[in-house]
Amino acid sequence: LRSCSPGRARRTNASRRACLVARFGDIYAQERLDAENLLRTYISDMEMVQRIIYIAAVESFHAAKMAYRQFKIRVRETLSLGHSGPESLEDTVLDYIVRHEDLYDVQGSVNEVIRSMNINPKISFPPEIDFIVISTLIRELCRVAFSMQTLVPPLDIAFGTDGELFSETKYHRSFDSDFTAVLVAYHVWPALMENDIVIVKGEAVTKR
Repeated sequence: LRSCSPGRARRTNASRRACLVARFGDIYAQERLDAENLLRTYISDMEMVQRIIYIAAVESFHAAKMAYRQFKIRVRETLSLGHSGPESLEDTVLDYIVRHEDLYDVQGSVNEVIRSMNINPKISFPPEIDFIVISTLIRELCRVAFSMQTLVPPLDIAFGTDGELFSETKYHRSFDSDFTAVLVAYHVWPALMENDIVIVKGEAVTKR
């Protein structure tokens, strides 16, 4: 009999977490700016461009988390039929998902994000263009958000609303902010959270 030991997913948790946090930072530094430059060719209003990207990030995490929950239910149902240990069923399910993340239908999530963005009243787009132009950013965010759900504990983004009190622990101010303003006018990038603790600051614009 094999000894009872934590599953592979738990043993690799710290290294996977480090890679995913770094990847989230890379997306902010690279894919976000690429999407910003692309959108600027269609939209002159920088605030609208940044709102679109922020909402794409929020919707990507939402879609990926929904997809993960559904994927996990299917895996648990399948593996429970023949599960005998020594690892717990939950650990076995997590191991399977980590090993088979390529089975995640990321395109389905991308489509879901674009559908949600099309009906979001806070953002608008020239009618001849589609949000699909930033699908590279959306796809990478969905991938990283899905993988973050396999961590123990999972990582998530902070919930942000226009007009909220600016938090120094949660956000950096954008360079064009009014640094004396105490309220968030709009968000540029979400903060990354672990158990309600900020591990990577987001970015917000403050104005009077």
